[in-house]
Amino acid sequence: MVNYRKILGMEFDGISQRTISSSTGHSRNTIAEVVQRAKERGLKDLEDAMNNQWLATYLFPEKQAIEKGYCPVDFEWVHKELQKKNVTLTLLHHEYASSAREGGKVPYAYRTFAEKYGNFAKKHKLTMPIRRKPGEILEVDWAGTTLKIMDNSTGEIIPAYVFIATLPYSQLSYVEAFLDMKSTSWLRAHIHAFEYFGGVPEVLVPDNLKTGVTKPLRGEPVINEAYRELADYYRAVVVPSRVRKPKDKASVEGTVGYISRQIIASLRNYQCFHLEDLNARIFEKLEDINTMNFQKREGSRFKVFEDEEKSHLHPLPPTRFKMTEWATAKVQPNYHVQVDYKFYSVPYEYVREDVDVRITADVIELYFKEVRIASHPRKKRSEDLYATNPDHMPDNHRLYLDHNPENIRKWAKNIGPNMERLVEHILKTNVEKKALNILNGLKSMASKRTDTELEEATKTLMKISSHPTVAVLKSILERQKKKQVKNEQIHESKTEDYGFVRGANYFGRNEK
Repeated sequence: MVNYRKILGMEFDGISQRTISSSTGHSRNTIAEVVQRAKERGLKDLEDAMNNQWLATYLFPEKQAIEKGYCPVDFEWVHKELQKKNVTLTLLHHEYASSAREGGKVPYAYRTFAEKYGNFAKKHKLTMPIRRKPGEILEVDWAGTTLKIMDNSTGEIIPAYVFIATLPYSQLSYVEAFLDMKSTSWLRAHIHAFEYFGGVPEVLVPDNLKTGVTKPLRGEPVINEAYRELADYYRAVVVPSRVRKPKDKASVEGTVGYISRQIIASLRNYQCFHLEDLNARIFEKLEDINTMNFQKREGSRFKVFEDEEKSHLHPLPPTRFKMTEWATAKVQPNYHVQVDYKFYSVPYEYVREDVDVRITADVIELYFKEVRIASHPRKKRSEDLYATNPDHMPDNHRLYLDHNPENIRKWAKNIGPNMERLVEHILKTNVEKKALNILNGLKSMASKRTDTELEEATKTLMKISSHPTVAVLKSILERQKKKQVKNEQIHESKTEDYGFVRGANYFGRNEK
């Protein structure tokens, strides 16, 4: 018999195959074959339980089968295939048996096949059981299988996606169907799960889907901003499972399969027309699952949760988390960003920059490099397209925006009643665009006069003309200005003092 243990022991100590052959008496081909098979099986160290018989079965299982006249089984392949979706040991045995008979060989019976695979998995594919602490972790995921809803008006079949959340300690689960797997549904599902459990665990363990994890980096994955806000609000931490490591959230993975069999499969032929109806049936079956007694331990999921886990959950906040979404948008040349077919302004200095948009049911907030630069009430579908803050506009745009009939009337009222009458006359006797152009000239001219001068000139204009115009007002103001200048000159001439001047007495005019 080949001394597998000695060959591998010397190989692991770094001894050459020529020396191993001389020491064990086996050919160099045998040595090379044993070493190569150990590398393929990933064997890098020897333990006390690994004797020659164990190593022979592990390294060359096909030889053991051939010796007894049976078709050998590649249990490494069986183990990998079992990790695929919907693949069972029964299916693999059927495929193995069919292949063996086609090759003229005798297959193992299913019982022996399953027993040998169990021994293989037990010895070579060990997993470490992790005992979770009560209230520590909530594992969340979408089920791979969907349910369906029928549109009662068109007959269209609409898929319903099933969300599953499981507490590993008690195995208590929450299940709910949604019409999509978008961020809003993902967050709402978490909120409903927290409320179902009556508390919040310390850690949330999602898969690396986009609604939960933006970038699944190895060291520190980037969490979706809306998901992070939800976790912060409920005082939980998001720790995504590693990519392609389903055992990181084994509880929910197992529950997904169980739920798929117990709920999804049982409702596959159930015809419903509303999501509420479907969820009502799901909750009925979920209640049965959570209250059903365990087969290998005392109590049920719900009883273990109530007795041992619920007290370890964080209490729910007084108010429910307000749903948020985050998006990125580029500021358009008109200093607005588009959100759900509505447009919201930002300061014009950020034109053509990318900004982050925080969207809630009531408010739209805009951020540039984590600094909030604008905030608007969220517009409803029936409202105008644009929400514009005048402070966000450049000066020339703001002046143009302010030049409207309402603002013109306010300006005239501040000057006096006669100016109000003139403005109203111009607005009524001209189309709006022409009237605004005329009044723009009036305001430009008025900027060089005092309110008193304007009101006095307008009073004169309204007395002398039945069709007052800005040109006539301008001429009145100019005449007023000239008259004022002339009066000032006369006043100055009367009050001027020319110093030492000879009077009438000097020339003797007052003498008789």
